[in-house]
Amino acid sequence: MLTLHRARLLHTGTGAGTGTVEDGAVLVDGATVTAIGPFDELAGGPARIREWPGLLVPGLLNRHAAWLLETAYHPDPREERGDRPLLPDGDLTDEQRGGSARRGLQRLLAHGTTALAGPLHRTPVRTAVTRSGLRHLPGPDTGPGPLDPLDPRAGGTLEAALHRPLTVGGAADFAVFAAGTAEELAGGGTRCLATVLDGRLLYRSR
Repeated sequence: MLTLHRARLLHTGTGAGTGTVEDGAVLVDGATVTAIGPFDELAGGPARIREWPGLLVPGLLNRHAAWLLETAYHPDPREERGDRPLLPDGDLTDEQRGGSARRGLQRLLAHGTTALAGPLHRTPVRTAVTRSGLRHLPGPDTGPGPLDPLDPRAGGTLEAALHRPLTVGGAADFAVFAAGTAEELAGGGTRCLATVLDGRLLYRSR
């Protein structure tokens, strides 16, 4: 099915200025981007249209995967311990670790993350990542650091947080944020409205 994602501002991550389109759109066929450009140029075909009020950018890369999913614990909402990653009180069973990882992955999606980096050794965690569809990349884990480990933009630039640019023929991995400019996304904190991975809407803000 063809889907045309329209956003007030589109930032493809392909370069300053040239990669930004006002009232832009991304045409998606299944899991693949088939066209990028102004909405007026892409509209009028048979595609279903999704309209987003903010800024559409490529999916983000979180470099704290090992700490977030194998060291930290993501509480179940029924525990009433908040939704931030915590250090576990003791050893976790495989079932508890798998549940924690699944909740952590959902919270990563809620921050615009479509890819993770860092070594993953625990079987229930690797299984949860595979089933989530998020892309797992090799590379060192940078640890949690002093800033928000769930937000890839925390303390840095947007360009450094992007997994890869949005390109025609590439994977339909992107996120939409409640921001008016790309500069507003730098450093984190701006609310994620939606995350799309392989053309699938996996997170939408309520």
